[in-house]
Amino acid sequence: MERRAFIRAATALGGLLAAEFAPWQGIGAMAREVDDFVRGPAVRDHPLRQVSPHVWMIFSPDGFPTPENQGMMCNLTFVDTAKGLVVIDSGASVQIGEMAIRQIRKQWKKPVVAIINTHYHGDHWLGNHAFVDAYGKDLPIHAHPGTIREIEGVQGKMWRTLLEQWTNQATLGTRVVPPRLPLENGAELRYGDVTLRLHHYGTAHTPYDLCVEVVEDKLTCVGDVAMDRRIANMDDGSFLGTFKAYGQLEREVASRIWLPGHGEPGAGVLAWNKALFEGIYRPCEQAVKEGLPLEAAKELVLRDPRVASRARETRGFDTNIGKYVSLAYLEAEAASF
Repeated sequence: MERRAFIRAATALGGLLAAEFAPWQGIGAMAREVDDFVRGPAVRDHPLRQVSPHVWMIFSPDGFPTPENQGMMCNLTFVDTAKGLVVIDSGASVQIGEMAIRQIRKQWKKPVVAIINTHYHGDHWLGNHAFVDAYGKDLPIHAHPGTIREIEGVQGKMWRTLLEQWTNQATLGTRVVPPRLPLENGAELRYGDVTLRLHHYGTAHTPYDLCVEVVEDKLTCVGDVAMDRRIANMDDGSFLGTFKAYGQLEREVASRIWLPGHGEPGAGVLAWNKALFEGIYRPCEQAVKEGLPLEAAKELVLRDPRVASRARETRGFDTNIGKYVSLAYLEAEAASF
C-alpha cells in the first residue's frame, strides 16, 4: 500500500477506535500508539565529535531539511558533567533523537539529566520526544518562557507538520514534547564540575533565543543567533537586535569558541555572521534614507563586499537573499520613523 494511503487508513482507524472506546480511558494512549506505529525510518548514525573538555557535538553537514537527510539539519550538543549529560538542542525528530541516544550510549555510561532548547524552531526541539521516552517523562527540559509558550501554542504542531512535509514524511511518529522549565537571561545551572550560564538579549533570530555559555570551557552555544556559512532565517528576528546580541555577547561572555546551531564551531562565527548581516542591512538602511526602492536596495546589497565575498560559500544564499533583503528593507523603514 502506498505510504500516504496507509497513513490515511491508520488515522481513520484510530478515529473509529476512539469513537468505539470513548467511554473508557486510554483514547490518548491509543492515539500515541497509532503515531508510534506509523513511523518514519531510522536515521543513520552521525559520529560524536569533541569540541572542548566538556562539550561534544553531533555535527549536521546540511543546512536545510530534505527527504534525503530526513531533517538532519541542526547540530546537537552534549555537555559532559559529573552529574550526567546535558543536551543542548535535541534535533528535528524522534528518529534524530534516537540516533543521538545511540551515539551517546556508545561513549558514556551516564544518563541525560537535562535538555535546553535554544528557541522554538522545530529542528532544535522535536527530538525531545526520544529523550523523554528514553530517560523518563520527568526529564527536565528548559527554554526561555517565550519559547515554552510558542511550542505549547501554534509553533509546536506547525513545526511538526512542516518537518513531515519537507522530509516526505521521514519524521512521522514524532510527538510534540514542549520544554516546561523557564530560564531567563543570567540564570545559571550547575552540574557538579560544570556551570551553564544563560544569555538572552531580546529579539535576534527569534524573540526568545537562549545562548548557553559553558563557563569552564570558555565556549558558548549560540543556537541560531549566529550560523557558519549559512544564511540565517530572519522571518521571526531582527537585524538590529542581532547586532545588539553580538555586541553584548562579545562584551559579557569570555568565550573563545562559538558553537552555532548550523555550521562549524570556531572563534570567528560571530564576526563572520555579523559582517554578512551588516552587508545586508546597512545598504538597505542607506536605500531607505535616500528614498530608493527595494530593487535598488538589493543591487546595493549584492555589490557590498561583505556580501559578495561570502555569497559563494553561504548555503541557501541564492534562494534566500531576496527575502532577507526584503526583511532588512522593511526593518530599516520601520527604524527610520
